[in-house]
Amino acid sequence: MVTPTHPSTASTVHASTANKLASVDHPLDPLTPDEIKAVTLTIRKYTVEHTEIRAVKFITCILLPPPKRAVLAALGIPVTSGGKPEALTKIIRKAESDFFDAVNGTAYNTVVVLIDGEWKVESLERLPEGTQPNITVDELIQCEVIVQNDSRVQALAKEVGIEPHQIFADGWVIGWDDRFPKERRLAQAFVFARFSRHENLYAHPLDFVPVIDTIARKIIHIDFPPAWRKQADGSVKLSLPTTQPQPLSDDAFEGTNRPRIQPPLMHHDFLPDLMKEADPNYKERNDVKPLHVIQPEGVSFKMHGNVLEWQKWKMHIAYSFREGVVLSTITYNDDGEIRPVFYRLSIAEMVVPYGSPEYPHSRKFAFDSGEYGMGIMANELSLGCDCLGKIHYMSGAFVDNSGAAVILKNVICVHEEDAGVLWKHSDYRPGGRSRTVRSRRLVVSMVCTLANYEYIWNYYFYQDGNIELEIRLTGILQVYVTGSDEPIPHGTTVAPGVNAHFHQHIFSLRVDPMLDGLQNSVIESEIVGVDAPTGSKENFAGNAFVVKDRVLKSQAEDGARDFDWASERRWRIANLNKTHYSSGKPSSYTIMMKGGAVPLLAKKDSWVARRASFAHKQLWVVRDKEGPKGSRLYPSGRYVPQTREEPEDSVGKWVNGGSGNIENEDIVLFLTLGTTHIPRPEDWPHINVLFKPSSFFAKNPSMDVPGTNDLQSQPAFDAHGSGGLPTNELNGTACCAN
Repeated sequence: MVTPTHPSTASTVHASTANKLASVDHPLDPLTPDEIKAVTLTIRKYTVEHTEIRAVKFITCILLPPPKRAVLAALGIPVTSGGKPEALTKIIRKAESDFFDAVNGTAYNTVVVLIDGEWKVESLERLPEGTQPNITVDELIQCEVIVQNDSRVQALAKEVGIEPHQIFADGWVIGWDDRFPKERRLAQAFVFARFSRHENLYAHPLDFVPVIDTIARKIIHIDFPPAWRKQADGSVKLSLPTTQPQPLSDDAFEGTNRPRIQPPLMHHDFLPDLMKEADPNYKERNDVKPLHVIQPEGVSFKMHGNVLEWQKWKMHIAYSFREGVVLSTITYNDDGEIRPVFYRLSIAEMVVPYGSPEYPHSRKFAFDSGEYGMGIMANELSLGCDCLGKIHYMSGAFVDNSGAAVILKNVICVHEEDAGVLWKHSDYRPGGRSRTVRSRRLVVSMVCTLANYEYIWNYYFYQDGNIELEIRLTGILQVYVTGSDEPIPHGTTVAPGVNAHFHQHIFSLRVDPMLDGLQNSVIESEIVGVDAPTGSKENFAGNAFVVKDRVLKSQAEDGARDFDWASERRWRIANLNKTHYSSGKPSSYTIMMKGGAVPLLAKKDSWVARRASFAHKQLWVVRDKEGPKGSRLYPSGRYVPQTREEPEDSVGKWVNGGSGNIENEDIVLFLTLGTTHIPRPEDWPHINVLFKPSSFFAKNPSMDVPGTNDLQSQPAFDAHGSGGLPTNELNGTACCAN
């Protein structure tokens, strides 16, 4: 039987055409499936003809974006406030690919350029020893096959009553393990039992963790976590004297000083038919009445390829194998003036550090973007399920190990939705009039499955100039088996025998601003009470407070900032060259992220903190620096798997080793936000960040949004159904149409 090498989220493998020029409407359009196949074919031919490489294993194949100024010139967007677009420069379409020599495991990076309709290799570079490109879906699926077919794993499973056909495993990048050479490409596998095809395997975790060499395709070691024990005085103690890794020469299981742990057998399913099998009394709710989203005249947005226009907004939307959704060249039509707002928005990195210190749990921290690729695991979205109403879908494509293009259909959802009241006022005086305007928002969304977790990314654009990113977490907890009555100091027993470790989800939102041009700054504001005491002539009532602003100037000194709850610290991205006609303040967008500002709880010199330097601070500001491989994109480095120290191309190194000015420059921000997850069975957290215009518009830009009188809306009950009090009339005249 042939083992499938693509996830269930993949729609199809593209049957590519010849090496030819694809139709591209926008310089930032991602590579088409035809282009991916043409590029990988070009690389294969080149390696055979010009190198000793005889077998290629592809990891990535992506667009190498053209220079920022060239893109803006092509789109007619000025780079200075009040200026004209720069002169057009020729844009050459380029692609970039990481691949392995499939024989010896050496990693390479190559740039391929499109010249006269033909792709040609421009450069081929061998990556430094130990550098690991992201792990692929093919490798993750192979990890499970390797685990299932390993005789030692089968024997260990048999000892606790699990048959070989019931063994399943989630492959993870190993994170950190200096017992093995850095140049070995390693994964760890969390092992589970599954008793029927579609049941929730996370209900049955096993008590060992294999380590896999993904190039050699074999298990090279098996780790056994120790157990916690309750002491007579009520404290808890580990079955080992230390949380550090045990030497490879030792017997891994004997060293744990614990017995084998039987996997829990109780079913905890999420599919209705399986829940019905487990509990004959289970039934779905029958009191949920239909709620339809209808737009009888169609949608209010327009699409031209990847370019979207809606309610004065215009932007480019692209699929990225690593970042998921990338929004670029975002502008706003302010009464005829095209105002540049953001050049690029994306989730550039995220890390999920778990909080249990005993080995091997301490190496459990996943960089879901940099180690795997968020977009690779994007779901094909379903009409009427993931997205409601009139929907426009966009597809994506990534390369598999063979060089073929894997197509993900309907991975980006674009639609409109009602967002409550935009603004309202009633003149309370006799005979006074009132006005209510409802808010419409545009949604650009994606859902990604990373093994057990689902991440829902919602970018919202509002009629009043606001932009919001909402991140929702759902799915199933990542768990480990626990012994009967075993105390769990670093997790929650969410079901008998099932331990969900405490953990954090920490995201890095990359913001490349172009507010009224590329010369931008960051203003830090603190809200403080005035020093003058109560009773003084300056503050007689004692109530005064002020806002203190400071422009961040030096990259080395001001480029890394903490959030300060006491002073309500906040930041504005500003163009100091353009001021508001009334307030006198610079044109700016305020960053509203107080609810998502979460500190990394691991020690500053911990394994995860040394690799995820972005998580140390809530805000990073650096000057953008475009090179042959593009801008400063990834806060934890381009190549993340198995790093053991902070990479040179990471945001911490850019700031701490940088010099120069970040005032009135082409800058890039990295915002750190997240949530700390103390698991509970019913816990599904979500977080968000919001950008709000500040002295950017002359007035509220949504004042021209028409009032609403939706004749499809009706009272939920009869006219006197609320305790006998009259409710809104059918024609809506009480608030909307007056």
